[in-house]
Amino acid sequence: MKYQGKLTHWNDDKGFGFVEPNGGGERSFVHIKSFKKRSRRPIEGDLIVYQQVKDAKGKFKAVNTMLIADRKAGLDTPKKRSKTGAPSKFVASIAPVFYCVLLGAVLFRLIPIEVLYLYLATGLVTFLLYAKDKSAAQAGGWRTPESQLHLLSLIGGWPGAYYAQQTLRHKSAKREFRQVYWATVVINIAAFAWLFTQQGRQLLAGLLA
Repeated sequence: MKYQGKLTHWNDDKGFGFVEPNGGGERSFVHIKSFKKRSRRPIEGDLIVYQQVKDAKGKFKAVNTMLIADRKAGLDTPKKRSKTGAPSKFVASIAPVFYCVLLGAVLFRLIPIEVLYLYLATGLVTFLLYAKDKSAAQAGGWRTPESQLHLLSLIGGWPGAYYAQQTLRHKSAKREFRQVYWATVVINIAAFAWLFTQQGRQLLAGLLA
C-alpha cells in the first residue's frame, strides 16, 4: 500500500529523517537509500510517496520512496537540478575562465608555476573529498566536516568543489553551505588578484625563496 507524507527532521549530512503520513498515523523512519529514483537529494518538508513496513524491532520505516514531484514529472525525462543548485551560464564559466587566466599568468611569468600546482592539487583533493563525503552520506558513514570542505575551497580548491557539486549533485541544494562556499570563492579570487601587486609578488618570492 502506498502512502503520501511530508519529510520531517531530515538530517542531510547523515541522510535520514522521518515521514509524517498525510491524514495522520504512525510516522516512519526514512533513509536516503530508500529513494530508488530521484532527481535530487530530498530536503526538509518534501512531499514523498512511500510504502510502510516494520523492521525487526517493530518500528515503521519507509521503503520504495519517491519524491511526489518526481512521480508527477516522471523520471524518463532528464533530471532537473534544484533551484538553489542550478548554475547560470555565467557561473558555469567562472572555473574554466579562472584556470585560463591562471595558466596565462604562468606562461607570461607573472606568477610562479607553483601557484598553478597549488590550484590543481587542491582542486583535485577537494573533488575527491566531495566524492568521499557523498559516498559516506549514502552509506551512513563518517562524514567530512563542512568546515574542511570550505577551507579547501578557500585555499584554492573551489573549482574542484564547484565541479563536484554539479557532477556529483552533492552539497548543491543546501543554501547555507553554498552561501559560505561562494564567499570562499570571492575571497580566494581576491587573494589571487592581490598576488599581481608588488606586495603579492614580494610575498610569493619570500615564500618560494
